[in-house]
Amino acid sequence: MKVTRKTFFLYSFGIMIFTLGIVLTLQSRLGVSPFDALLVGLHRTIGLTIGSWEVILGALMLLLNAILLRSRPELLGLLTALMIGICIDFWVLILDGRLIPESLVSQVACFFLGMVVNGFGIAIYLQAKFAPVPFDGTMLAITKLTGLSVIFSRALLFGVLVILAFFFNGPIGIGTLLITFLSGVTINMFMPFIKKFTEKDYQ
Repeated sequence: MKVTRKTFFLYSFGIMIFTLGIVLTLQSRLGVSPFDALLVGLHRTIGLTIGSWEVILGALMLLLNAILLRSRPELLGLLTALMIGICIDFWVLILDGRLIPESLVSQVACFFLGMVVNGFGIAIYLQAKFAPVPFDGTMLAITKLTGLSVIFSRALLFGVLVILAFFFNGPIGIGTLLITFLSGVTINMFMPFIKKFTEKDYQ
């Protein structure tokens, strides 16, 4: 797929949508993904915005990936980290204090809405095939160096992130476990529809 205006639209629109999902799960107070839990934990413990930590950790991951694979850093990945960071801070600014689920039912509804929105946005973003997410690059680097499957490499990386998030007082909860095991399901649920739509659009 060539990088066109439509490709960049899918890429940027997908990021806007899936970061909304991240913030919705955060607002539910039931837990977020291991990586997002670390971002929030660093925000709570050290300062800076959640989006700023997305950019910082994204840059560090790109550097780590380059060292592990002995290659040049994927600079487009830094663009992705920057856009994700900006969008997270945007949604936090929009929703913080305005969307506060009080009952358990509303918390659960907010969480699952966030997870579905997140999966939908990622499905859109992935279809653009434009720029990598630094986290995915680290996962693939571990896979290449260790010979482990992508599933085990992802689980290993998630385990490290959960430990770090716990150390920095990140929002780990039942939602963290649900996202870890169900995020792939929600993404795959939307992928056929998004693929069919975009392929028809690019013909």
